[in-house]
Amino acid sequence: MTKEKHEIKAEIRTALGRKVKHIRKQGFIPATIYGKGLESKSVQFLATELEKLFEEAGESTLVNLILEKESLPVLFRNPQYHVIDGDLIHIDCYKVNLKEKISTMVPIEFIGESQSVKDGNTLVTVTDEIEIEALPADLPEKIEIDLSALETLESSITVADIKIDLSKLEIKTDQEQLIAKTEEPRAEEEIVAPAEEVAPGDVPAMNQKTDEEKEADEKAKAEAEKEKE
Repeated sequence: MTKEKHEIKAEIRTALGRKVKHIRKQGFIPATIYGKGLESKSVQFLATELEKLFEEAGESTLVNLILEKESLPVLFRNPQYHVIDGDLIHIDCYKVNLKEKISTMVPIEFIGESQSVKDGNTLVTVTDEIEIEALPADLPEKIEIDLSALETLESSITVADIKIDLSKLEIKTDQEQLIAKTEEPRAEEEIVAPAEEVAPGDVPAMNQKTDEEKEADEKAKAEAEKEKE
């Protein structure tokens, strides 16, 4: 299946520090473009366009970013959200070299039906993403996991069971990492209350960050501190 082409326009951002809150009120989301051998650039996107695209592309899909007359292949990184309303308030754009392999976390999508679940057991998913290394253009938007492999309580799905094109992609996650299994349903008195929800802005980043990403993080934090002054 041919990948959908993702593209978005950005414009240079002059508002920095405390002034950034004003562009958000005008319907823009601030962002930073960075990458190896590239001078960091402060830009902004139309909020409606960025939110729609980020929902589709996530952090593992190559995006063609149009800035003035330049076209930059980027991956979205380190989205930041408002701690109260959960709105996207800042994002990084990591410019990639199309000829160099990179590692990133790719989301898992569960498909199919488990016979064990049909028999009354409970589906338990342990992870919802795995680390993949590939050329940027070869990175999949998602990895599909067929739950029909869970036929009995003894069945399980691990990273080793994933079927992908290993000639282009390398799985960096441990092969023994459990992805999904089923368990006998708990008695009512054993059911534990769900943990308190955490605001999106309080969730720590899972990806291992490059030096460029750390530098971009520090810049974003500095801007956020200026806004509070």
